[in-house]
This record gives sequence, structure tokens and C-alpha cells, in this order.
Amino acid sequence: MIDATPLLRLYTRYRGAALEREQAAAAQEFELRKLIDKALHTRFGREHRFDKIRNVADFQARVPLRSYEEFWETFWRPHFPILRDITWPGLVHYFAETSGTSTGRTKYIPVSAAMTAANRRAALDILVHHVRARPNSRILGGKTFILGGSTDLTRLAPGILSGDLSGIAAREVPFWARPRTFPPLGLAVERDWEKKVAILAQTSLAEDVRAISGTPTWILFFIERLMEQHPERPRQIQSFYPNLELIVHGGVGFAPYRNRFQELLQGSSVALREVYPASEGFVAIADGNSDGGLRPIVDNGLFYEFVPKEQIGSSNPARHWLQDAEIGQDYALVLSSNAGLWAYVLGDTVRLISRDPPRIAISGRLSYSLSAFGEHLTGEEVERAVSAAAQSIGLNVVDFTVAALMRARGDDVDAHLYVIEFIPRRPSEQEGSDFVAALDFALLAANADYAAHRQAGQLELPRIQVVHQGAFAAWMKQRGKIGGQHKVPRIMNDQVSFKELQAFAAEWSDAQS
Repeated sequence: MIDATPLLRLYTRYRGAALEREQAAAAQEFELRKLIDKALHTRFGREHRFDKIRNVADFQARVPLRSYEEFWETFWRPHFPILRDITWPGLVHYFAETSGTSTGRTKYIPVSAAMTAANRRAALDILVHHVRARPNSRILGGKTFILGGSTDLTRLAPGILSGDLSGIAAREVPFWARPRTFPPLGLAVERDWEKKVAILAQTSLAEDVRAISGTPTWILFFIERLMEQHPERPRQIQSFYPNLELIVHGGVGFAPYRNRFQELLQGSSVALREVYPASEGFVAIADGNSDGGLRPIVDNGLFYEFVPKEQIGSSNPARHWLQDAEIGQDYALVLSSNAGLWAYVLGDTVRLISRDPPRIAISGRLSYSLSAFGEHLTGEEVERAVSAAAQSIGLNVVDFTVAALMRARGDDVDAHLYVIEFIPRRPSEQEGSDFVAALDFALLAANADYAAHRQAGQLELPRIQVVHQGAFAAWMKQRGKIGGQHKVPRIMNDQVSFKELQAFAAEWSDAQS
């Protein structure tokens, strides 16, 4: 295979120079103008008088915030799956099926040809940031391993398909890039995740893998299976892929998995790069700055708004954009996109941590908070606390979820229960107690409301249910949500679903003992 990295370096010089001189607010206003002009004659554009919109303020005055359910009921469901000139011009050929971590219901997110092209450009930006950080990179001298969903998509109508966004992306890899990606379509089509992993673990060893892309949980799942197949090799990723340069991860908070990745990459020079790829659009990429933030892609088919999260659902919410959003404030992220989303409440919360260039930190989900007593714990706080507590006892977390624990004698809540899976072993009784103490300490330091409720005696120490290794993967498989972009919900507010998870995990652990 011819090493295409020299061509990538040429593109990196061009794109890097553009990023250096980029004026984010001006780029965003220009991007919004392009989106409005493109969708002027759609049903949505006509109903919202896109022809009268001249600036951001006009847009915000004419287009209200909407959730997925509001888009679905008003614009998409009556025509589904044939969406032609409804919220975006032309016919939508793909729908991304979301993992449904918040509600358990499958959502169908339109994926237009324009969005597919934008996602390809975002993928190139990942490589641009990598090459800028490592000028001697040879990343296109081998293959990129995309550990995603099946390319065997569901046929909704002639020429219209749905499935995991990563499966759609793999299916739409351009012809010139296909020889540089793994797995080939013949293997990527496999729907059975465990069978697919077993096949890929063996066949990938014959490839010159330079980059791996996927969700942290499933990358680790894959690497563990790879190591099980080859116990004679050192337990480092580069013992399997000696030319590996880059691991691209996103989809879930990385904090609980950081230590495990560091162990697997010990002694190597492999770079970790976080990305923010939603089904609704490719939002941001870590550009390598020490602040740890993700840089929003401001010139690639998305327009971002930032709404104070407590105002979501109010009659007149404040709507900011990159020109006037405040640093340090938690906002609900709102998107308008080249797939026909307009002032769409994504469901994630973010915090602007720098302005020039803009960088954000993902702080949680609107639906992901634990507040049975008003303690208002966010997903970000929980993930960081679990990570710190696991590190304090020298173990790593495979996966976890937490919910309010209901007393047997009534409906009042007195604690939080964490169902948690550790690696490389289960903690001892003492280690379990130390983990709980460290978890509580981290939450007390992070959240004043949690501290107040603990001190008032309204909330007891956290409790843990440690499950046998493999329990979460088995649970996800039972739900038909294994592999690809599917992920375990960090916070579960549905008590019925949580009790079902508890029972399944207990039965699984008993069976494995």
C-alpha cells in the first residue's frame, strides 16, 4: 500500500492555516446563512419564513427550540420514512438509529448526503490535528480500524436505510479510502457483535493497523477478547498492532476508562484523541491543547446555540451562540444542521472553557442527573468520582450505572446504589468499603447540594453491587444493544428498569461464580 501521509501533510498545512486564522463567531453566522439558504424552499423553511431571516437574532425569533419528539410528531412521523423536502431539501436516504440510553426508545435521526460529506470532512480534521501534533506521523501508511456497528442496515423503503451511525459511515467510506480502512464490507456486515469481535480479533492481526476508532467501552471489550485469544502476548495494545499511532474515542465520558487505557498503552507512543460525534452531527474534536477541551467544528454544516439548562422547557429561554455564550456556564447544546434539524435540543450539556478558539467540555445529559433529594448530581460529577474511587483502590471500571435506592418500607429514598463491574478482579470487602468512602469523598468535594444532603442525614453513604466480569456486556446483548455506538446509561431514573438490571446482574454473577 502506498503511504498517503505526504498528501495528508499537504492538506494539513492548508487546513491548519485555516484553523489558525478562523474567526469562530463569523464562521458560525456564515454557516447558519448557508443552511437557511439551502433549506429556503422546504416545508420547514416556508413555514418559518426563512426568506425573512437575515441574521442570528432573526433566526432565533422565528425558529423555536424543539426536542426530537416535537420534530418527529410534527414533521417526520407523518411522512416517515419518505422525507422529501420536509426539513431539508431532497430525499433523506439514511436514518441513524440512536442507542436510546435516556428513554430506551429508538429514535430515527435523518442523515442527509450533506451530513455524510460533513462527517467525512470531520474525520479528516481528526487526522489534521494528529499530524499537527506529530509531524513525523505515517498514519496513512496503514489502515484505520473502525470498530463500529454493522453495515447491514434495515431497509425502510426503496433506497432508504436505517442503522447505527457508525455502520452508515462505514458503508459510505469513499472508494479511495476503502483500501485504507478495516474491516472490509464483507466483515463489517456481521450483526452478531460477539461473533464479529471474534472474527475481527483474528483477521485484524494480518493488517497494518495505524489507528483505531470507537467507543471506549467497546474498544476495551475488543482488546480484552483479543488478549484472551493470545494469552502468550504481552498485555499491551502495541504487541498486537506494532505500528499503531492513534486511538480515537468518543460517545461516553472517558474518565472511568482512562487508567485502563494508560495501562494498555504503557511504554508506547500511541496518542489518544477524544471526539464528540453525535448522531445529529459531528460536533467537536480535541485539538491537543492542555486545557483538555474539545474544539467545535464551526464551518462544517452545524450551527450551535447554548441555552442555560434550567431554562429548557421554559416559554422564553435565553439563547446564546458562540458570540455571547459565557465561559464556565453549563448550557444545553442546541443544533441546527445540514440534515434538517433546526434549533434542535440535542440532550447534552456542555461548558464553554475557552473562546478563541472556542473549546467545550461535555458536562452531562439533560436527562442524566441524580436528584432524588435535590442533590443534583450530574453525569460528569458521577463519572469523575467513580474514576477517582477506582484509582484509589488500584482497580479499573469496566462499566457502571447508578440509581436511587428505594427503602423496602416506603417510597422515600435514602441512598444511591452503584451497580459496577471492575477489572482485573472483584474488590475485596475492605477494598469495597474503601471505594465507597473515596466515592463519597469525591462527590462531597464536587457538589455542594450532595454535601448538604449528606450532612443533613437525608442521604446515606453510597452502596455498591459489584457484578462479575461480563455482566454489562451480557445485559446489553439481552437488550439487543451490544457493540457499535450503544452504551450503558450512567444514571437510571427508571426504577423498574434498574431493578431488572440488578436482578440480571445478580443472576449473571451467581452463574459465573
